[in-house]
Amino acid sequence: MAQTIRRHGATVRRQARRQGTQAKVRQAKKQTSGLIDALMRWLPFTEEQLHTFFLSAIIVGALALAWAVASYAGLIALAGEQMAYAAAGAGFEVRKVEVHGVHRMNELKVYERVLGERNRAMPLVDLHELRNSLMELSWVKDARVSRQLPDTIVVDIVERTPHAVLRKPDRLVLIDDEGHILEPVSPAQAKGRLVIGGPGAQQQVVALSTLLDAAPALKPQVAQAEWIGNRRWNLTFNTGQVLALPQGDKDAAGALMSFARLDGVNRLLGGKVVAFDMRNPSRIYLRCPTCRTQPAAPAQGAGT
Repeated sequence: MAQTIRRHGATVRRQARRQGTQAKVRQAKKQTSGLIDALMRWLPFTEEQLHTFFLSAIIVGALALAWAVASYAGLIALAGEQMAYAAAGAGFEVRKVEVHGVHRMNELKVYERVLGERNRAMPLVDLHELRNSLMELSWVKDARVSRQLPDTIVVDIVERTPHAVLRKPDRLVLIDDEGHILEPVSPAQAKGRLVIGGPGAQQQVVALSTLLDAAPALKPQVAQAEWIGNRRWNLTFNTGQVLALPQGDKDAAGALMSFARLDGVNRLLGGKVVAFDMRNPSRIYLRCPTCRTQPAAPAQGAGT
């Protein structure tokens, strides 16, 4: 009887090794299953709840991916424009502009910035960009832009307040209490306002206001303030008389208050003296062309 001889048949060692590997796989599956079962018992969720959670996460991820693809392809922007045009067709487009809060500035400058939005669909109006455009106007301190459906853009303006006139080398300009330039003015328009001059004076407007507040009785009588050498002030009063103050905020304020007290007692303003020099903390020097030459008088507490 013929016998079949198999070549390359599995040897005993190979079979043993295969059986060992299968045993290890079964052991690993058993340990993994046990670990998962232990974790499931530890978590405060049922298997159905976990299944729902993972299913929801997969759906949300798919939607996010679809949204990203649509945005990249421009479909979202296109859909937004179509919705805006549909809103415009329903009457939601800019047909009127209302401006509030304008008292001193030219109101037409506000309308010039806003009227470009007329006949535009309301959803397409960029309120933030429109506000930024209005903030570029010199008189505008703050602005609020809003939609009043169905067809009106409302603009609320907060104007800057004129404070003084700044003398530049070639012109006069109106400024607010922070030194912000509002608009050029003529000498006639500058009449009656405090005129500030000198290199760097624009950056000292706030400090000058603080200085003048130290002597309220003198403040309305100051016609001009000259910033000298980028360190101190010369004040010219309505009488044409000049007061030279020392440098330093504290020393200048102290000298100005002392001058106010001296003026209250001796009526210095309106007299024959044309200039007062209080740069020396212990004395005040007077210049009087029509007076006899005399030594400097004690300052009576002119400095601090």
